[in-house]
This record gives sequence, C-alpha cells and structure tokens, in this order.
Amino acid sequence: MKFINIFALILVIVGGLNWGLVGLFSFDLVAAIFGAGSGLARIVYILVGLSAAWQIIPLFSDMGSGEFAAGQNR
Repeated sequence: MKFINIFALILVIVGGLNWGLVGLFSFDLVAAIFGAGSGLARIVYILVGLSAAWQIIPLFSDMGSGEFAAGQNR
C-alpha cells in the first residue's frame, strides 16, 4: 500500500507541475513528450487524475484521526 501512495503522490506532483507549465507558459510537457492527443498522453492524464482521487483517502483519514485539526491550533 505504501508503494501505491508514493506512486500516486509522484503522479500528483507531476500533474501539478505540468499544469503550472500550462498556466505560466502555455506548454504542456506531457503532450510534448508523448504527443498531443496520443494514447500514452491520455494514459498519463488518467493516471494523474486517479492519483489525485486516491490522495483524498489520506486527507480524510488525517482529518478523522485529529492530525489535520491539530496542525491548525497553533
């Protein structure tokens, strides 16, 4: 399970950096590497989206354990 979480986090970071490049420079790195509209680029986009959805689980887990709220009481 730890491997899945790390892999998902890496993909979310890649996706975030790609969107940053799109927003700042109108440059889609995934499309540049795999080809715009290609099957591989589409798979990368799907994996990034699934990874973002997967990261919701630890978020709610931390909120339920009180760890999330503890960080707000500074």
